[in-house]
Amino acid sequence: MMCTRTSGWWSCLGCWSPRPRKKLQSNNHGIYFISGAAGVLVGHPFDTVKVRLQVQNVEKPLYRGTFHCFQSIIKQESAFGLYKGIGSPMMGLTFINAVVFGVQGNTLRALGKDTPLNQFLAGSAAGAIQCVICCPMELAKTRMQLQGTGEYKLKTKNYKNSLDCLIKIYQKEGLRGINRGMVSTLIRETPSFGFYFLTYDCMTRYLGCEAEDSYVIPKLLFSGGMSGIVSWLSTYPMDVIKSRLQADGVGGVTQYSGILDCVRKSYHEEGWRVFTRGLTSTLLRAFPVNAATFATVTVFLMYMRSEDNIPECEPGPVIHQPSSL
Repeated sequence: MMCTRTSGWWSCLGCWSPRPRKKLQSNNHGIYFISGAAGVLVGHPFDTVKVRLQVQNVEKPLYRGTFHCFQSIIKQESAFGLYKGIGSPMMGLTFINAVVFGVQGNTLRALGKDTPLNQFLAGSAAGAIQCVICCPMELAKTRMQLQGTGEYKLKTKNYKNSLDCLIKIYQKEGLRGINRGMVSTLIRETPSFGFYFLTYDCMTRYLGCEAEDSYVIPKLLFSGGMSGIVSWLSTYPMDVIKSRLQADGVGGVTQYSGILDCVRKSYHEEGWRVFTRGLTSTLLRAFPVNAATFATVTVFLMYMRSEDNIPECEPGPVIHQPSSL
């Protein structure tokens, strides 16, 4: 089954597959790592701020807002404090990008017709499947980001690194422990990735992103950045709940029995604004990170097509990515 669009090669980021296969797999894994690593390095400090703001105690808040949180972390924990927990996303980014772009492209090809609805469905499928990697990864990231809050030198270090964090959680709580927050992650990621790819497709259609366009790179960057913003806005309240559930139990105190209990207690104690905590830092991160990711992957596919003289969206063997953020 081949894609029906005669132009607009950007819509099939995962389904196109040049030959030979070995070259495809090595190049794909490399570009997935490069595009993801750059985004993580730039965006992780914003993510640390987001998590700290989402889970801080409303009765004894440590931070007044996004910029105060940045300043406080740097002052109290040094600039390295902003990069706590970075090991987890760095370990998982290659697999997540491979799963997301691979599943999205192959699902779109299976659906047969390139329509906005199919773009949403293909993106949603990719978002749901990558939760298998995403949930444990974000659990370790969140726990590492909260470790030693306000301490320049850690007095008590529960976890040496992200892997050690997951091992200790597994030893104490089993598989259920390392999958804490899985349902909330699934609720967040499934529609979020649908809007992610749908927005990118609509933006590139509207802007007319063609390979021969001299302004194609700025257009791709803008489209990718807007995709990130829309996807985060679509499910951000659930991200707050997910962060609170995954942080719950740190220090030995458990507050929530589940998603609905977390929603009810959070709203009762802090009002509707609780569901926007950390949104500023998230949006500041979303645009540059997703702009770079989408543009890098798309330009790479453009280059590979021109190098191998492959027509647009030519059907080839299915990309076999590592099974699963």
